Amino acid sequence: MALIRRALAAVLLAAMAWAGLPALAQGLLPVPTLTARMIDQTGTLDAAQRSGLETKLAAFEQRKGSQIVVLMVPTTQPEDIASYAQRVGDAWKIGRKDVGDGILVIVAKDDRKMRIATAKTLEGAVPDLAAVRILDEEMKPRFRNNDFAGGLNAAVDRLIGLVDGEALPEPSYGSDKASGGGIDWENLAIFLFVGVFVAAPIVRAVVGKKLGSVVMGGGIGVVAFFLTISMFIAVVAGFIALLVSLFSAFGSSGSGVGRRSTGGGGGWSSGSSAGGWSSGSDSGGFSSGGGGASGDW
Repeated sequence: MALIRRALAAVLLAAMAWAGLPALAQGLLPVPTLTARMIDQTGTLDAAQRSGLETKLAAFEQRKGSQIVVLMVPTTQPEDIASYAQRVGDAWKIGRKDVGDGILVIVAKDDRKMRIATAKTLEGAVPDLAAVRILDEEMKPRFRNNDFAGGLNAAVDRLIGLVDGEALPEPSYGSDKASGGGIDWENLAIFLFVGVFVAAPIVRAVVGKKLGSVVMGGGIGVVAFFLTISMFIAVVAGFIALLVSLFSAFGSSGSGVGRRSTGGGGGWSSGSSAGGWSSGSDSGGFSSGGGGASGDW
């Protein structure tokens, strides 16, 4: 019993240490909500230029099934553009889940940095060397002349041409869902249920009802943050976990399992996406094992 208590105490201390990690992550540039295929947070492109790129990317996706998303931000600091692109790709999950055919183009205007990141399936169609050539031949010279719309359009045209030559599954129509950036809400709800109703009684037995509930709320919030890269969702999840843990502690008859109350909402789809557009079918297919290239101008 003493050994078990020590083990639980060690787990508890680790969870409390993790509770400080979001404070460190607050300095990172947030991943924006995925609302369109062309997102400009710098105000560089006018409405017609954004609309033209959006139309081109949507038509390509409708025809081929693959997804290309372009994001312009002022800066990615304190991260380098490759690390930020990886976070964005992981959060947005661009491309079809079972295919892995997404491409992310990021421009950090004030940093004068740019990156093309490809999902794993498209590494053959868009190898790193091809990505470098697109950056150097299409984007760099136009960006130096402040022709950002021209550079992006030329890069997108080259990427579409390369992907068109790749044998990929036919697109399945009518599969778009409003995803709010590719978050798997059903899995998050299941996580909340298991975490609160299964782990909470164990934690409360070690440190007491009130402190145990606080620890559970903090732990759930930390894990939710790393799953969704959203501080808002993490705070909401942690607060719900805290409340549910408290109510189950004082309202149950000794059993740690209460009524099923996920707090995170059921189903895959979320209504938080302002544009109503999502990454690919199901949860998306942007793989962290993909390739890409970075450059500057």
